[in-house]
Amino acid sequence: MDRGDKWWVSVVPDDAVPERRDLDTGIPHIARVYDYWLGGKDNFAADRKVGDETIAAWPIIPEGVRGVRAFLGRAVRYLAGEAGITQFLDIGTGIPAANNTHEVAQALAPDARVVYVDNDPIVLAHARALLVGVSAPTAYVDADAREPEKILAEAARTLDFSKPVAVLLISLLHLIPDADQPRRIVETLVSAVPPGSYLALTHMASDLMPERTADIRDRLNRALPEQHTFRTREQVARFFGDLDIVPPGVVRLPEWRPASPDDTANPVPQWGGIGRKSLSRTIPPDSPPATLLPVT
Repeated sequence: MDRGDKWWVSVVPDDAVPERRDLDTGIPHIARVYDYWLGGKDNFAADRKVGDETIAAWPIIPEGVRGVRAFLGRAVRYLAGEAGITQFLDIGTGIPAANNTHEVAQALAPDARVVYVDNDPIVLAHARALLVGVSAPTAYVDADAREPEKILAEAARTLDFSKPVAVLLISLLHLIPDADQPRRIVETLVSAVPPGSYLALTHMASDLMPERTADIRDRLNRALPEQHTFRTREQVARFFGDLDIVPPGVVRLPEWRPASPDDTANPVPQWGGIGRKSLSRTIPPDSPPATLLPVT
């Protein structure tokens, strides 16, 4: 196909999209379970079984997952609007749903460039559909979040790392255990972007409704190959290192600039926030946590 000057219509090689027969559909995957919770169709019986069992134990799960998507939309609107960011690196994007990062960003800034990163074959299979009709370079990287150097090298084909970038880690870091050094991953990513860049992240909480969240964590860890590590507010804040935290701080997702009563009422037990890199600096391994504003 002649792409003309719109070379970004698809950056996924023809042989990179796997056939569904290559998937072991009997093994559930967290991205497809999330898709099921969001009402999507790109999931299999094993994913639905985990989804249904989790909902039976905690019926608010689908509403909470929608709350995470709502936070993503608010965060991207802030970054593309008020903060003036036109480059986004969305790691652990999951299966496309409503209001994907490029849709929200390019509605405000048509020249906004977006790179998505995921390692689920189903997400990769959706890459071309996700990239159709974009208004600016929008690409997909097939990589694991534990490979930040590979992610950065591939993303540099689309993003200009001499200019500010928003790094998005939405519902991702609780899938990375301490043994895999999640802070090193964040440090590597933050070190690669210039001053004026932002880090936005959300994370399942171990100190919100602790008995219930511990039960859900254990259920998911028994059912899924992806193991969950829920963390406290202080532990989540440490991922921001010495970045300047955007008000209202590291807070429950419903408290981060809610746009509607539905946002405020959402029960999702996740901490989240956005930090700005104001100087050329990295996250020292023993740095104190970011400033924590009181929970209201």
